[in-house]
Amino acid sequence: MSTENAQPHAETKEFQAEVKKLLDIVIHSLYTEREIFLRELVSNAADALEKYRHQSLLGEESFDSHLPLEIGIEVDDDKKTVTITDTGIGMDRGELEANLGTIAHSGSKTFFTKLDDAAKKDVNLIGQFGVGFYAAFMVGDKVTVQSRSYRPEDTGHQWESDGAGSFTISACPGIRRGTKIIIQLKADAHEFANHTRIKSIIKRYSSFVSFPIKVAGEAVNTVQALWARSKGDIKDEEYTEFYKFVGNAVEEPLLHLHFSADAPLAIKALLFAPEASIEKLGFGRTEPGVSLYCRRVLIDQHSKTILPEWLRFLKGVIDSEDLPLNISRQALQDNALVAKINKVVTSRFLKHLSEVAKDEPETYEKFWGEFGFFLKEGVVSDFLHREALGKLLRFESSKSEPGKLISLAEYVARMGEGQKEIYYISGPSREAIEAGPYIEAFRKRDLEIIYTLDPIDDFVFSHLAIFDEKQLVSADRGDLKLPGDPAEEEKEEKAADDAEKAATAGLTAWMKEVLGDRVKEVMESKRLDDSPAIIVNPDGFLTSSMERLMRSSGQQGMQQFGAKNLEINGRHPLLKGLAELKEKDEPFARSVVEQIYDNAMIQAGLMVEPRSMVKRSYEILARLVQS
Repeated sequence: MSTENAQPHAETKEFQAEVKKLLDIVIHSLYTEREIFLRELVSNAADALEKYRHQSLLGEESFDSHLPLEIGIEVDDDKKTVTITDTGIGMDRGELEANLGTIAHSGSKTFFTKLDDAAKKDVNLIGQFGVGFYAAFMVGDKVTVQSRSYRPEDTGHQWESDGAGSFTISACPGIRRGTKIIIQLKADAHEFANHTRIKSIIKRYSSFVSFPIKVAGEAVNTVQALWARSKGDIKDEEYTEFYKFVGNAVEEPLLHLHFSADAPLAIKALLFAPEASIEKLGFGRTEPGVSLYCRRVLIDQHSKTILPEWLRFLKGVIDSEDLPLNISRQALQDNALVAKINKVVTSRFLKHLSEVAKDEPETYEKFWGEFGFFLKEGVVSDFLHREALGKLLRFESSKSEPGKLISLAEYVARMGEGQKEIYYISGPSREAIEAGPYIEAFRKRDLEIIYTLDPIDDFVFSHLAIFDEKQLVSADRGDLKLPGDPAEEEKEEKAADDAEKAATAGLTAWMKEVLGDRVKEVMESKRLDDSPAIIVNPDGFLTSSMERLMRSSGQQGMQQFGAKNLEINGRHPLLKGLAELKEKDEPFARSVVEQIYDNAMIQAGLMVEPRSMVKRSYEILARLVQS
């Protein structure tokens, strides 16, 4: 726009674009927090400085070229004013009228559209919608703008309005290059005539603005926007200091991810995993720690939407210049784009974890110890990233040393010929699992079985369901079929005496009668060698571990979990003796059956009411010592 000469008289004009209605929206509806006015005005000031920086690089002659590029903020508690000053490109009379006299006219957007493609990449402008300035009227009864263009021929002008529908422009000679905004605060906004309050707002929203922001002469934004710099130029100690700032931490981070992407959208991100999980330490649920920025200006602190909830342990910054914000910059206009940012950043972080697991296994092992629970939560809740998360899971197994964790990929790589499924069994500890009956058949066949020691693990596997085209199968399933030597099994079955088979069949039928509805079925087991009996789930989905977790959570409506199957080992001396006892003393034999059932339930971790079982066990012991 050509420069207009200063005019000696003041001129009052009406706002354009139904300004009364729009101003009412801006002042009362657009922004949810009044302190946002300062963020908007600082962003405008930063844009003015960026424009001047660009013009100065072109070698254009300018007024007051010696002035440092900075933003100054002063308050006057007596006069109840806030003043924001910048030494940026400034505005002449015509630009004041165009930029401040028309709602939703953006000087930054107009400036940006005039740049060639190469220059656009070098200019970082924040403002796009031209309404941020009017946020000043949320806190101000009157707003005065004094501005002088960088062009040598301009002499300076003043714009003034009470936001009621008109504005006045007059000459203002003798001022310096840039723009000064003076806000006469409303009676209920005097809190902003306080340096401490102003500093806290700057630190929250504008800590990473590229130019110095000084409040009463003191620089407030002293931390660099590290995510905007090249990774090769950043030292480890700089990452640590930045993490301590954004994470409000004293310790070093465990690991970090710094990346940028241009497609499918422009993103710069710097994310940190803390050294320890406060949830694991028992300090309550972690609140999200990643903040969303647009061109270094805070949009959403500790955003609850920009990353999935299971990544709430992360600290850091995501900055995207492609965010289609609404004009308040406080709510994202396009939820689809938020989802896209979520997907891109989450996928990139999971890829980074895979790289750490491969290249720095000790670091990943420590990460898993602190944050593995969150990844398991992701498997259960996040279908989109479930497959990638499955590759990051770690567990002990029957073929790993105690305390040594393996991945599912390692398990699959060790699977023998004919094995088509991944087997797992839950328990409170490795020792308890290995002392129990569920892995006898696996030992016999030399099959590796994963130990799931966390109550949530069975839910994780039930949601993951398949890994590398192999189904995940719990060892307490009633329909479990293990690979083995069919010829050998057939030989064993033929060798069994028909009379013995009939006796076992009669015993299982009688035991079912004794136990009634407590069991769905009693049957001869093909998996037991050393143990007399085992509880299995006829429902292939609900494992004993899942049932225990649901019982402990006290979920209403989940107390009736359905009857189990009781499998017995007819070759075990206890069962052989039980068949004989049944003929001699059936009442006592019934007590033994109930004890066998209770013992099996205990081994499955499902014993709920022990008092009757304890009383019965004493009666059995008394019978033994008396005989």
